[in-house]
Amino acid sequence: MKITIEIADALLEAAKAAAARDNCTLRELIEQGLRTVLSGERGRERGFKLRDASVSGQGLQPGVEFGRWERVGERGDERGS
Repeated sequence: MKITIEIADALLEAAKAAAARDNCTLRELIEQGLRTVLSGERGRERGFKLRDASVSGQGLQPGVEFGRWERVGERGDERGS
């Protein structure tokens, strides 16, 4: 089926470049994109997963209480001196 759509010039140019790079037609690229969106395979729907950046250790350093950020800053100042 033939249709007419209006899209931004920059988007069209990027799509043409992507089609040329992937050695396919603009029609094939657009159909693939529509299929991806309609099938729900978009990357955004997978959600974000934060990597585990935990470090080993014994928790808070002596003299630092949980929730006392001003003391944490003081400890940093002591180490820098």
